[in-house]
Amino acid sequence: MSNSSSITQFLILAFADTWELQLLHFGLFLGIYLAALLANGLIITAIACDHRLHTPMYFFLLNLSVLDLGSLSTTVPKSMANSLWDTRDISYAGCAAQLFFYIFFLTAEFCLLTIMAYDRYVAICKPLHYGTLLGSRACVHMAAAAWGFVFLYALLHTANTFSLPLCQGNALDQFFCEIPQILKLCCSHSDSLREIGLLMVSALVASVCFVFIVLSYVQIFRAVLRIPSEQGRHKAFSTCLPHLAVVSLFLSSVMFAYLKPPSISSAVLDLVVAFLYSVIPPAVNPLIYSMRNQELKDALWKLMTR
Repeated sequence: MSNSSSITQFLILAFADTWELQLLHFGLFLGIYLAALLANGLIITAIACDHRLHTPMYFFLLNLSVLDLGSLSTTVPKSMANSLWDTRDISYAGCAAQLFFYIFFLTAEFCLLTIMAYDRYVAICKPLHYGTLLGSRACVHMAAAAWGFVFLYALLHTANTFSLPLCQGNALDQFFCEIPQILKLCCSHSDSLREIGLLMVSALVASVCFVFIVLSYVQIFRAVLRIPSEQGRHKAFSTCLPHLAVVSLFLSSVMFAYLKPPSISSAVLDLVVAFLYSVIPPAVNPLIYSMRNQELKDALWKLMTR
């Protein structure tokens, strides 16, 4: 193919070559997807219906569940459909849409996890100012600002990526459309420098958010350890540890995917790692948050017994 204008579709990577393994992949993804839909849907419904959970922490958790559902719905259904129909193609417009929503949900989740770290910091380190700093209006403004910023960010990356001339075929070494795989199809290295520059700026902003999360939890743990009662320490830890576990799972999988040495890179490894950071975190986040949160478990039990 001479340039990107002649590309009408891309070929994404299949998880298996044989029909039996493709059916196994379809069944595995279908099970994960339905379980995530049920778990996140229950959390969203429980928080929305139980007035006791109308607090900043659960408001942000509701947003996180919405993002998890969106993230899974961006990549998993198309991969399942390709396995079921034994095909690899995705249309040019479909690839652009998938890239946009993938960037949108991935970045929004990181922004929201940063805001949730600030919420836990204020709740534990500055409890007397919690109502002032994190009132209902402030929470809505922070969530709206994050969603608006991420929308423009995803639009910028998508428009810039698909404005590049593509001359290296149309096969992507991944089971969904992502920027590094599309950049490999550029006509020359100089064509992709603008997008690489944007990615470096994005990495810098992500590093700042990461440092903020780390510093927040340093202050949180220092404050928790000064709580005299064991029951108070346990309650504080029970609200912080799920968020910290979700942050660790999200960041470790993404950092390994994008920072691993090229010497250990392979198509199979990249496929497995992409599965770990794009499918597993959104699927297990509801389980992590509901395991140690008694209020959420009570609300879910009340919802299900109805």
